[in-house]
Amino acid sequence: MTTVSDKQFWFVVGSQHLYGEEALGEVKAHAQEMVDALNNSGVLPYPLVLQDLAVSADKITTIMKEVNYRDEVAGVITWMHTFSPAKMWIRGTKLLQKPLLHLATQYNESIPWATIDMDFMNLNQAAHGDREYGFINARLKKQNKVVVGYWQRPNVQKQIAEWMDVAVAYNESFNIKVARFGDNMRNVGVTEGDKVEAQIQFGWTVDYFGIGDLVAYVNEVTEEEINALFAEYAEQYDFDYGNYSKEAWEASVKVQASYEIALKRFLDNGGYNAFTSNFEDLHGMKQLPGLAVQRLMAQGYGFAGEGDWKTAALDRLLKVMAHNVNTGFMEDYTYEMAEGKEAILQSHMLEVDPSLASNKPKVLVSPLGIGDREDPARLVFDGKAGEGVVVSMADFGTHYKLLINEVEAFEPEVAAPNLPVARVLWKVKPNFQDGVKAWIENGGGHHTVVSLNLTTDQIVSYAKLVGLEYVIIK
Repeated sequence: MTTVSDKQFWFVVGSQHLYGEEALGEVKAHAQEMVDALNNSGVLPYPLVLQDLAVSADKITTIMKEVNYRDEVAGVITWMHTFSPAKMWIRGTKLLQKPLLHLATQYNESIPWATIDMDFMNLNQAAHGDREYGFINARLKKQNKVVVGYWQRPNVQKQIAEWMDVAVAYNESFNIKVARFGDNMRNVGVTEGDKVEAQIQFGWTVDYFGIGDLVAYVNEVTEEEINALFAEYAEQYDFDYGNYSKEAWEASVKVQASYEIALKRFLDNGGYNAFTSNFEDLHGMKQLPGLAVQRLMAQGYGFAGEGDWKTAALDRLLKVMAHNVNTGFMEDYTYEMAEGKEAILQSHMLEVDPSLASNKPKVLVSPLGIGDREDPARLVFDGKAGEGVVVSMADFGTHYKLLINEVEAFEPEVAAPNLPVARVLWKVKPNFQDGVKAWIENGGGHHTVVSLNLTTDQIVSYAKLVGLEYVIIK
């Protein structure tokens, strides 16, 4: 489900006619060699496609116009091989509506002191061109990414790759559609938000559906479909019957199987790639969807509980950015305050994303103290260890605000035999007291999206692209 349509990035090389056709031929040959090597590196998640040399304002404007209407083009990477007068770039850059990366590099790694002459100097003016080109982007307030370093170095290629993921997620943001089954949880503040402003600023479409709309889909699921999906559960997970009879346990799990089939069918039929549920709105449902939601999150659908559509959309966005690896919806639950062991236990009533599982999940049926429904099934597991970022979005009335906290997740060392939900543990940075205090003072919510694959730099790059205020805690 995180699969997006095939994307590519255009590689646009700045130069000018001043040095003659022979020099431009050399520029084009250097650029083609670089593009081929970068595409063959195995580092970039999407291909580069070399364009005609950007040697005039008309050529640049034509390229940027075409970028805008070509859906398969997710962004532009520019390289100033030589000196490219920046006034040529103004019109095209102003028109460009997709992400832009300025690669500040050069064809040669080192200066050839034994042979260098003025012909070489004139042709290889990357340092000169970078300043001229960088000035006009700064003047135009383009919020473009700048990556500096020799193009063959792994760290430079890694930065390009990470930006590509951000650029694809930015484009995908305008395709995010959230289905809300029921409204927000009553009396909760942080889950509220201006849906019109979110569509204007981020491109998110948020639609409400009564729970009866989903129930109608549940009622259409066949017993054959349920049994086939239940067999899939048996292959992928351990079964924990607890104190239930085998028949009662399987009946509960099969309710979740029917929900998974119905939810996926509903979402796909409507073109939705994110959704919310609300335990206060379950009329006609036997259980709160738990296992069903976890399975859909693992497939790449964005989700958040209690009608929190902002976090559901953010979850989908970051899943695309992270290729749905180690990224998912989360909720702050309980502090560990033992001196030297300070941490936060992350979980939810049921819906913890199994993409974060460090061990084989088990299917467990247990009562749920809220919602007044039958005992639901859920996947139980421990979370992975790793460095990551946790992100929260809130509507402050006048604007949206993004909080970013760097965290260190770790695998639990002590068993929790009576906890019937998955658990993720992390330490906040820079330390427990300062990190938690900064989060609270800046209005960070209890619903978040965590990723052990993304970086603060990637989240900030996206925030800049959409003009979103952000606060970094690290």
